[in-house]
Amino acid sequence: MTSVIIIGAGFGGMGVAIELLEHGSADLLILERAAEVGGVWRDNAYPAAGVDTPSPLYSYSFAPKTDWTFRFAMRDEIFGYAQDVAERYGLRERIRFGSDVVSANWDEHGLQWSVTTADGAEFRADVVVSAVGQLSQPAMPAIDGIDEFDGTSVHSARWDPDIEIADRRVAVIGTGASAAQLIPGIAPDVGELTVFQRHAPWVFRKMDVEYPRWRKAAFKYLRGFQLGERLFFFAMLDTASLGLVDVPAVRRPLAWLSRRHLRRQVPDPRLREKVTPDYEVGCKRVVFSDAYLPALGRDNVSVVTEAIDAVVPQGVRTADGTVHEVDVIVYATGFRATDFLWSIAVTGRGGRTLADVWDASGGATGYLGMAVPNFPNLFMVVGPNTSLSAGSLIYVIESQARYIRQAVELIGREPGRALEVSESAATAFDDEMQQKLRRSVLSRCASWYRHPNGRVTSSWPDAVFAYRRRTRRLDPSAFTFVSSVRGTETPDDPESVDSTGSVSAPGGEPIR
Repeated sequence: MTSVIIIGAGFGGMGVAIELLEHGSADLLILERAAEVGGVWRDNAYPAAGVDTPSPLYSYSFAPKTDWTFRFAMRDEIFGYAQDVAERYGLRERIRFGSDVVSANWDEHGLQWSVTTADGAEFRADVVVSAVGQLSQPAMPAIDGIDEFDGTSVHSARWDPDIEIADRRVAVIGTGASAAQLIPGIAPDVGELTVFQRHAPWVFRKMDVEYPRWRKAAFKYLRGFQLGERLFFFAMLDTASLGLVDVPAVRRPLAWLSRRHLRRQVPDPRLREKVTPDYEVGCKRVVFSDAYLPALGRDNVSVVTEAIDAVVPQGVRTADGTVHEVDVIVYATGFRATDFLWSIAVTGRGGRTLADVWDASGGATGYLGMAVPNFPNLFMVVGPNTSLSAGSLIYVIESQARYIRQAVELIGREPGRALEVSESAATAFDDEMQQKLRRSVLSRCASWYRHPNGRVTSSWPDAVFAYRRRTRRLDPSAFTFVSSVRGTETPDDPESVDSTGSVSAPGGEPIR
């Protein structure tokens, strides 16, 4: 049986593990750096943290949760759901917690990966799946003097529940999705709250509701009821995603809805002018919130749009020379989302490192966001150009899990050889992505979607359903086999994949 190491026990890693286990495809081990599952929902425990995708959609299709408290679940409930899934599918016995992977090296003679953790342990497997996630490494801003502050500072993704904020002067740097949840979560408790805004986000109504008892019962006993809500939000979000590239007319009504929301929630014209976006909707990640804009209008909250010059011992100094004295600084500045596999030194065939390959191409690339030439039997979950501006990332994860499972089955049918995506397939896919992205709204302003050189490396530039369709069946013609003796060769008799997504032998007989 093919051996598989999965790096990360968040939603991505667990999704792939369950797919492999349910099909009996692999002998697997999950290496998780932390002491618990859950990934981003384990780490992000700041006040009022929650999901901005409807809960019925932000969950595995094979493991629906019928008793969500709210349509948009809060962090603790999502984290609990992740823990429950790990228990339900017996994943804990396959996870080695406290295992921070630092390197992965391809053995060209043994056709296996050697994976090393920070504690010096080494593991070998036929296949490695990276599920480290895009939102795992907090991004600190390039501001002078960060280490000079005399007070308390914290990044929102590393929130300390013991931090003292009651009646204190607090600064929040950033106005993205995390800040839009955090600010209304702490504003009633702090003495003074100063929000440092570089760019105002486009804010939309959240349409959140608390699910009554009868609705939970309907979700539980009428399978189609929750499925109907899931499909409704899927269609709505997928339609919005079309506005990024192919149907720009979609953006006009979206902008109108956001402006109307702004007018209704911010009566003060001076504040409204400050928090009105000055870029096209969709260029940056939008915010869904009914609480963020009203929080900015509170008497103890002020919004500063002057650029930050430096952090000083007393607080934050802006470009106009004003020193805003504070006791606590919260950096709600997002993540290093374009630094895929940032913490792992990955070395493939011929001693090529993944970091060098991506540096040479001007940013991360990958066939379907999952495979890179010269790195056999290595797959990524939520890799380059597969993150979403609208929609449920769980849907993408399930699509990738199925595709990776097909690849593992194909590898199992070819003992003594490894599977590698071809240069031509990878280049053609990347060219297609970049051509679409160049004409999309995503390329028109700086955002976490873009590499510092301007290349959009994060986002999928199409409807989410289009990604599901493209990953439904593994295309053997996009891959080559690698031998420890003969180098790279094309398959003598390419495998076929049937319409159910199961890898089959050339004669059509399913793999047993």
